[in-house]
Amino acid sequence: MIGAIVSAIVIGAIIGALARLLVPGRQNMSIWLTLIVGIVAALIGTLIAQGVGVADTKGIDWWEHLIQLALAVIGVLLVTKFTAGRTHRPGGTAP
Repeated sequence: MIGAIVSAIVIGAIIGALARLLVPGRQNMSIWLTLIVGIVAALIGTLIAQGVGVADTKGIDWWEHLIQLALAVIGVLLVTKFTAGRTHRPGGTAP
């Protein structure tokens, strides 16, 4: 159980970072948000890969990782789109 959680965090961090590299332009995302997007994409990607039957193959599960990466790219694009208009104001005052 602990190993699965650690592996999800590590794979999520790698998938999230790769997704940010693949999305053109600057993404104003924190490392924590990148990690969350990567973990969610990794978990959903694994479920999809299991459903399609490509999660457990001999060697490296390339199809599973490609699905995870595609979902992470979509996640980064969505987060970037929804947080593009938001700016942080010092002191927490609203406009």
